[in-house]
Amino acid sequence: MSVAADVVAEVEDLRVEVGDRTVVDGVSLRVRAGTVTALVGASGSGKTTTGLALLGAYPPGARVSGTVTVTDRLVGHVPQHPAAVLNPARRAGALLTDIARTQVRHLPRRERARAAATRINEALSRAQLTYPSELLRRYPHQLSGGQQQRVVLAQALLLGAHVVVADEPTTGQDALTKRRIVAELVSVVRQGIGVLLLSHDLDVVRELADEVVVLKGGRVVEAGPVEQVVAGARHAWTRQLFGAGEESGAVPGMRIDTGHDAPPEVKIDADASPGAALEARGETGAVLEVRDLTAHHHRGGARHTVDVLRDVSLRVRPGERVAVVGRSGSGKTTLGRCLAGLHRTYDGEVHLDGVPLPRSLRNRTPRQLAAVQYVFQDAHSSFDEHRTLLAQVARTAVRLRGATPVDAAREAEALLAEVGLREQHLHSRPGRLSGGELQRAALARALLARPRVLVCDEITSGLDTVARRTILAVLDRLLCDQPDLALVWITHDLNTAARADRILVLDTGDVVEQGPATRVLTSPGHPFTAALVEASGEGGGAIRGPRTATRAQDS
Repeated sequence: MSVAADVVAEVEDLRVEVGDRTVVDGVSLRVRAGTVTALVGASGSGKTTTGLALLGAYPPGARVSGTVTVTDRLVGHVPQHPAAVLNPARRAGALLTDIARTQVRHLPRRERARAAATRINEALSRAQLTYPSELLRRYPHQLSGGQQQRVVLAQALLLGAHVVVADEPTTGQDALTKRRIVAELVSVVRQGIGVLLLSHDLDVVRELADEVVVLKGGRVVEAGPVEQVVAGARHAWTRQLFGAGEESGAVPGMRIDTGHDAPPEVKIDADASPGAALEARGETGAVLEVRDLTAHHHRGGARHTVDVLRDVSLRVRPGERVAVVGRSGSGKTTLGRCLAGLHRTYDGEVHLDGVPLPRSLRNRTPRQLAAVQYVFQDAHSSFDEHRTLLAQVARTAVRLRGATPVDAAREAEALLAEVGLREQHLHSRPGRLSGGELQRAALARALLARPRVLVCDEITSGLDTVARRTILAVLDRLLCDQPDLALVWITHDLNTAARADRILVLDTGDVVEQGPATRVLTSPGHPFTAALVEASGEGGGAIRGPRTATRAQDS
């Protein structure tokens, strides 16, 4: 098979079958040097399977046909769940050091260490990692999801591949970090590297991609130049994905005006806020209260600790939504883990209905465990690979509520169906499901405990616009049907945060602002909050400049 000179990777008529399921069905695409080809579609549509085909990696037991050609065998990969490819027993800098050492063996021995360190620092800088000397000493579990993602990106950049498969590189990133990641991808493209972008972030796809391939059920339903597909979509599914008002996960009550002739403006309809009735009733009793919480990570032994959160206080009332926003690494996930008993090295107290909660979940009663449920950003790591999805979800009701196995299975099936999972998913093991499908299953599992407080850590960041609407609708219904349920929503997306009653803003471990969502998003009182709002308001505009410049260079 002949490949055009500028094509660095090509997939032709790829078909991947696992058991009785066709995951990828006749997919063809090309990745050209110095361009971005975007692969979009719903969770489970075959995006990741197609992307991993460039690395020669397929699901266990897969039957594969078709042709995959890569002109340079070396392919960089930035996975959707970076923790899965980072060794939990090795520090973040270990693999970077291994890679760099192999690249400087030709140098005199006395020059190798310095040359390797220079290469590593350049890769970290290009991946937008700040404070690299401290970060490289951490283990993966001590990094935020965004930091893990950028470490893996640095590895790919250090390898010097001519093709990079980027699986949801901006998912779960705050607006400021997203701009830098996109700018880095633009820089990668300008160096002549071809990028296969797998993404649910349609703003990024619109402004960064040159070509777009739309998948549905493992098949290509539409493909072409991004402007042509977005503006004149022929297939109904494409129109649904790129539908008006869903570009940034827009939600009722908030609109971010992305006009470029005037400063960004956030507009909120106060009557649409879910907490409007709550405010009118004047309810103040807290179901969850955080008092002067300072959380630590150990560095180099138990005697040396570093604060990752400082003096955080928070009150969450029944029926209330509180959004926690900030950059990657600001302490958002650590705060959520403290609430759920997953991070126990902290000072201060967490109270449930006025009673202090034990720091470790191992010391919490079944009632306390059920009362505060945590939905992980990386849902894959929270499931047992050897048991079916239905069995794991149903076990929550048996273990925490004392339900019978039959009743638990019936409830689990109903909840899984409500979040959009079909019969074929229920009896599959987690490895057969996409990240987005597992994220929805993790939400159903937490809801089956009938919690008082639901802590959601970026649970919609890896979902397409259609699935995101489904999840948000489920949460809306639950908050209406269960007036004592409170929601703590950890998110980078200010459109999602606008659904909250109140917003808490974290920056490098400190609470810099806290208040009603309307005020925080329209009249931010801290420069960092203002920068987040501005970056979100710019939307694709922050990306459009670099991409336009890239094309200007090529013309």
